[in-house]
Amino acid sequence: MTLQTPADYRTALRRLDALVAAGVEGNAALEVEFRELIVALDTYESKLGLLPIPNLPTSLAEMIELKRQQMRLKQKELAQLLEVPAGRLSQILSGKRRVTLDLAKRLYERLGIPSDFILKNA
Repeated sequence: MTLQTPADYRTALRRLDALVAAGVEGNAALEVEFRELIVALDTYESKLGLLPIPNLPTSLAEMIELKRQQMRLKQKELAQLLEVPAGRLSQILSGKRRVTLDLAKRLYERLGIPSDFILKNA
């Protein structure tokens, strides 16, 4: 199976979603179709030269840094927004200092970091 056009690509994506929703495990024919779709989609995306999806942050420091970059803030500006000294923020980002409960609240309120992510990674 080869995908030639954006319409072919969209159709393949929809079919892949349908297979995932239906559950392909245990059905040999659907598993084969699933694998063929994955290969065809990967090949088409490679031809387009699409950038890979970046890895999602796995630590609170990585998430804070991602939010800082998204907001186009300098580290000093982020420290002001979070009402912490710049040195303390630097220590938190380098993993040398832990986040306090008050700072966790500000991360949630001002940066929109999900509370469950903060709790799991603080």
